[in-house]
Amino acid sequence: MSDPITLRFESRLSVPESRIWQWITSVDGIAEELRPWLRMTAPKGVRSLEDVDVRPGIRLFRSYIFLFGVVPIDYSDMTLLALDTGKGFLEQSPMGSMALWRHERRILPCDDDPDSHLLVDHLAFKPRLAAPLTRWFIRQVFAHRHRVLRRRLAGDA
Repeated sequence: MSDPITLRFESRLSVPESRIWQWITSVDGIAEELRPWLRMTAPKGVRSLEDVDVRPGIRLFRSYIFLFGVVPIDYSDMTLLALDTGKGFLEQSPMGSMALWRHERRILPCDDDPDSHLLVDHLAFKPRLAAPLTRWFIRQVFAHRHRVLRRRLAGDA
């Protein structure tokens, strides 16, 4: 079997770590980052990671994924392997389209500016089909996610 595809994205943000954490763990923040490419569902009453009982390695819930918000294309059994509250998480969720989906999202300090932080996404995934197309699509979605979060969080500064 081939090696996983790996991608890395980072954004420098001049906002408090707590604001970044609030954004990356909220259903609204995630939805805004994904729009218009994708929409992911969450159970009624779940507005952030704080609303679920996180047990490492145990599925939190099933999320359905819709292309352009309307065409059902996949599901994700949302599973966190590690949670470092306020700093980041490691998600490894079984998905219909992926033999492997691993997403690490970390908030790191900037050595040259104590008021800034780096938000880093590191992905490792193995698509079941169409690996080159999937790699291109995931790259586009995450580049878009980072543009959105830089624009939205810059407005908070």
